[in-house]
Amino acid sequence: MWRVVAYTLPRAKVPRSRVCCLQPAQKGRSLLAGTTAPLVHATQSLSMNLGIQKVEALDTGHFVRVEWEDGSESRYPCVWLRDNCQCPQCFLRSAKARRLLIEDLDVNIVVKEVAVADRRKISITWPDEHASEYEAEWLKKRCFSEEARAEMRENLFLPECQHWGSDLQLPKLPFEEVMYNDESTYKWLCTLKRVGIVLLTGAAARQGELVKLGHRIGFLRLTFYGPTWQVQDKADANNVAYTTGKLCFHTDYPVLQHPPGVQFLHCIKQTAAGGESQVVDGFHVSRMLKKQNPQAYQILTSTAVDYTDIGVDFCDFAVQCKQRIIDVDSRGEAVRINYNNATRDTVFDIPAEKVRPFYAALKEFDDLLNSAEHKFTYKLKPGRKCEEAELCRLLDSHHRLAAKLPIQKRASEPEPAVPPGSLQPLVPSGNFIIRKGDSKMGTGVPSPK
Repeated sequence: MWRVVAYTLPRAKVPRSRVCCLQPAQKGRSLLAGTTAPLVHATQSLSMNLGIQKVEALDTGHFVRVEWEDGSESRYPCVWLRDNCQCPQCFLRSAKARRLLIEDLDVNIVVKEVAVADRRKISITWPDEHASEYEAEWLKKRCFSEEARAEMRENLFLPECQHWGSDLQLPKLPFEEVMYNDESTYKWLCTLKRVGIVLLTGAAARQGELVKLGHRIGFLRLTFYGPTWQVQDKADANNVAYTTGKLCFHTDYPVLQHPPGVQFLHCIKQTAAGGESQVVDGFHVSRMLKKQNPQAYQILTSTAVDYTDIGVDFCDFAVQCKQRIIDVDSRGEAVRINYNNATRDTVFDIPAEKVRPFYAALKEFDDLLNSAEHKFTYKLKPGRKCEEAELCRLLDSHHRLAAKLPIQKRASEPEPAVPPGSLQPLVPSGNFIIRKGDSKMGTGVPSPK
């Protein structure tokens, strides 16, 4: 989803004259029908009007050096240039897809001839006489310098992440604006990607609003709890979320091989007392742990933890999965949190002597999650949809963790009727909370594991 947003919306803001409601999905039709944003990815700050001053082969033909008119230069490996030949024989332009097979690629290939054509492209002749041409703009965007690669990452993946603690200023947007205004939808998605949690206000306190919101930007993922689910206190609950007790900070569904990335929580009816929700920025806490205790961080980023979930709901299910508590990228930075104490299995597939150090590291991480300076507490009103990038609370589920405080009910209070997909103690009626699921963790809110 983020890739589509990165390609489409950052390039051109939607003029107010072109703002419209998205039409029902049609085959071959862009999701963002009615916008003027082109479906291309470009690097804006790089000057795309630079001409080519000079081109030459280096390292006995294994590299091509391009000197630009502004005096800068770029180096391109010949094997990469041959792999990305743009001619019709090697590249299907209608699909923007490569035709050349790796089995036909010589990884030791060198250029036979290379020349500048009209200062706007280079032409290469390969040893087998195959000819390739590369536009200056195309080459400039794909420069291998650290600066150019960093800029391309920014354009493709919107990596900016805002860390926060108890001082979080919860982002809020009107539900109706997000539903019918493309600019507001774009703002919502970018905020969700950056902060990990968004509150949508003014939604009707009735069933179906959550599904409408999901269809606004994509599709809802079917799980063994159904396409949406109802969260309330149940006898013989098959999930600790379906109880009135406190839930510790957790991310949802670490038992799945691919945990969901966004969670929508819609409150239809709220309890009079208790049921407050808490969220914490898992990426922020991970950075704190890495700084405070590098060894604990190393343990949690390298130890595969067993998760299990067995029961009957939308269907019979019995699933197992191994996840590291903190997933990291090639630079050692956290990219996803997989932590749910309720579904952590009794089976632990590591040597016995490594068990206690793991628990010590996990305890330190959990203590940081529960630190007053890191957790943000709120209570939703009926009708709110809070988005944090996951499913109902609009939470970014990969790095925001959620929790809930105990719910207090009067002895005579009947069970509230909550529609599937709602987290009743989470959001006040008419409000949505949405969270991104990579790093935001929460407590205090009944939600599926």
